Amino acid sequence: MHTRAQAKWIRMSPLKVRRIMNVVRGKKAGEAYTMLKFMPHAAAREVEKVLWSAMHNLINHAENPVDEKEVADFRISKIYADQGPTLRRIQPHARGRAFPIKKKITHITIELDDLQ
Repeated sequence: MHTRAQAKWIRMSPLKVRRIMNVVRGKKAGEAYTMLKFMPHAAAREVEKVLWSAMHNLINHAENPVDEKEVADFRISKIYADQGPTLRRIQPHARGRAFPIKKKITHITIELDDLQ
């Protein structure tokens, strides 16, 4: 069985999110969820929410619901963070200069597959 969950328009740099994703890539869903729960990074909270959503997509599936204990054994097959459009603002500085402020946006995607 296969499922996917996404979170879009997260106001965080994709580099910060990818650092967290590299730690949990390829692990079982239950183990990855526990690791994310205890990480001190803000990006871990966002990845944790998407993983929780993917796990509960399997539990609440209309045709083939999966038991909660079985969901923990599903493996993270794909996990990636794409960069969305960058919000740009201008920061005024002395002597008529201006510097850009770039606010990055991230789209997070997680796919779960069973172990077979």
